[in-house]
Amino acid sequence: MTLLLLAAIDAEYTRHPFFGSRRMVVFLIGLGHFINRKRIQRLMGVLGLAGMAPGPNTSRPHPEHKIYPYLLRGVPVVRPNQVWSTDITYVRLDRGFVYLTAVIDWYSRKVLAWRLSNTLDSSFCVECLEQALLLFGTPEIFNTDQGCQFTSEAFTSVLTAQGISISMDGRGRALDNIFVERLWRSVKYEDIYLKSYASVTELTLGLTEYFKFYNTERMHQSLGNSTPINVYRTACGGGAMIVDKFSVKEKPESETVADSGQRRAAARPATILNPAPFCLD
Repeated sequence: MTLLLLAAIDAEYTRHPFFGSRRMVVFLIGLGHFINRKRIQRLMGVLGLAGMAPGPNTSRPHPEHKIYPYLLRGVPVVRPNQVWSTDITYVRLDRGFVYLTAVIDWYSRKVLAWRLSNTLDSSFCVECLEQALLLFGTPEIFNTDQGCQFTSEAFTSVLTAQGISISMDGRGRALDNIFVERLWRSVKYEDIYLKSYASVTELTLGLTEYFKFYNTERMHQSLGNSTPINVYRTACGGGAMIVDKFSVKEKPESETVADSGQRRAAARPATILNPAPFCLD
């Protein structure tokens, strides 16, 4: 029963990442599961999930870890390796589950590296980061959420040693890392949910094929129907920018700490712009 609930929560969260524990309870009761909110909160914790809207149960970083400000609001991303980001998602198997992390280039949407783990410690995130740096050099800015895996000294020290600026999403602002969220939706609906992998070995082989397809064959509308690898190599056809719908005069008091990494009001979300494609001559 627990695995069935985890699978249902994962699928619905992928469809509606703004669902918190209250809405998830209503959704599961509608499916015939008689379950209370406390159990849903525990299961969402197992999956590392929290709704986009901030609230009292939004996940928190380790209290002793440094939180960096969000650096990307209103910043045009106009070239490869300007901004990379990472995140973690849950992947269900026939008899259990694992966690998937990936590093993505914002300009081209190219997946630079990925790793699987059966635990939520920081080691597989560090390995994924180090592989991306080894293969593709260093970005100017690296963006993460405030999860303890990414705020840990083991992770941030790799970035600071390379002189990379660290950016972290505001709490309750999942749209700050929207390009990885879109990647998770694609990989789950286009591969994982269709194939129902039985083991980690099968999943590893399957994801190897999928990410190769995603980078080299899958056309992206936001890239002018080009592929991530082509946009990354040519530095032409990509780009993005995230801006708030609030104007400077409209910002509520809770938004005046926008650069501190603290909780923000969730009345209106960020807007993700795909402006006219940028090309480097």
